[in-house]
Amino acid sequence: MDDLVKSIGELVKTRNQIARRAEQQYTLEVEALLKAQSREPRRIEHLLGGMLDFCFDSEMLRLYKKLCRYYFKIDPEATASYVYAYRDMWDEEGER
Repeated sequence: MDDLVKSIGELVKTRNQIARRAEQQYTLEVEALLKAQSREPRRIEHLLGGMLDFCFDSEMLRLYKKLCRYYFKIDPEATASYVYAYRDMWDEEGER
């Protein structure tokens, strides 16, 4: 049992390290997009799609929400689909 707990702990540690690296890389991309005031749906949706996998992490979720707020002004309907995708994937039933 101790080996199982230790293995799970290592997996969680690795997952969190990967999330930190992903958040750093996505931050660079999102900030560049915002600075350029890009209105390219394919670029924005590509970022949102990739970020969604890491939204278990609070910092990535913060960045995801930031990009959703920006995209909402461009395409509210598409943005809503990304909000629902987040909810389907990560929200707990009681939080809805």
